[in-house]
Amino acid sequence: MPINVPKQLPAGELLKKEKIFVMDEERATSQDIRPMNIAILNLMPEKERTELQLLRLLGNTPLQVNVTFLNTATHDSKNVSKTHLNAFYTTFEHVKHRRFDGLIITGAPIEHLEFENVNYWKEITEIMEWSKENVTSVLHICWGAQAALYHHYGIRKFELPKKCSGVFTHRLSDPTINLARGFNDEFKAPHSRYTSVSTEEIKNDPRLHLLAKSEEAGAFIVISKDNKHIMITGHLEYDADTLAEEYARDLQKGVGIDIPENYFPNDDPSKEPLNTWRSHTHLLFSNWLNYYVYQETPYEWE
Repeated sequence: MPINVPKQLPAGELLKKEKIFVMDEERATSQDIRPMNIAILNLMPEKERTELQLLRLLGNTPLQVNVTFLNTATHDSKNVSKTHLNAFYTTFEHVKHRRFDGLIITGAPIEHLEFENVNYWKEITEIMEWSKENVTSVLHICWGAQAALYHHYGIRKFELPKKCSGVFTHRLSDPTINLARGFNDEFKAPHSRYTSVSTEEIKNDPRLHLLAKSEEAGAFIVISKDNKHIMITGHLEYDADTLAEEYARDLQKGVGIDIPENYFPNDDPSKEPLNTWRSHTHLLFSNWLNYYVYQETPYEWE
């Protein structure tokens, strides 16, 4: 089944070119089907790129999905036009009366700040509190995962000696868990962050299950025992060239940065990197939508 996107959303045409089954709102409303309603709180600066990455994954499942994009009311996004935000986004204030089957909270390049010093932290915590009763399952990505671990479980982030950037091998702790269905025992995934969380604190919290970790990058997939929260500390949604663009941007800014590990062929930035994590990315999103959203959400919210 297709993903339902606003008719003029730029990502819609790109998805069609990639042969992703996209349906506009007019056709979707003519079908007698209960679609999954997913909200995406997009905190990434390049919002249109993140839209495409996430919609590509949500659209590759047998379920019809309606997407609502959210942006913060307490922070002005500088890397996207007001026209785009006004056309395709809304704020929490306008949807807090609704219930959603799923919610995605993305990463954000604000790791250098303590959570309480983020100018939209109060708004984020309100959304996370609201999600406890109004969302079936929440998928948190990178900074969003660290924010969830801190807010819900009191696990703080800590600064790394240098940026964790590259593609790392991860080992699965339990292949029988639904989120990991179809995963290899070892798989690759990209990371891009300056902070991390304690693997030991996660392991010692009876409310959490550490599903996958990396020797180099640490904890990667964490699931709450009630299946309410799924926290991904890396960026499975990234395109093949995303880390390369981040690396070039850091160099241009004069940031002292190492070449992303295990990423460019022969560690040569002039060579085109390959996407070695795509299949597990699709599996994770498909499993999340099926087992943690569709199978658990009521047909009609009371």
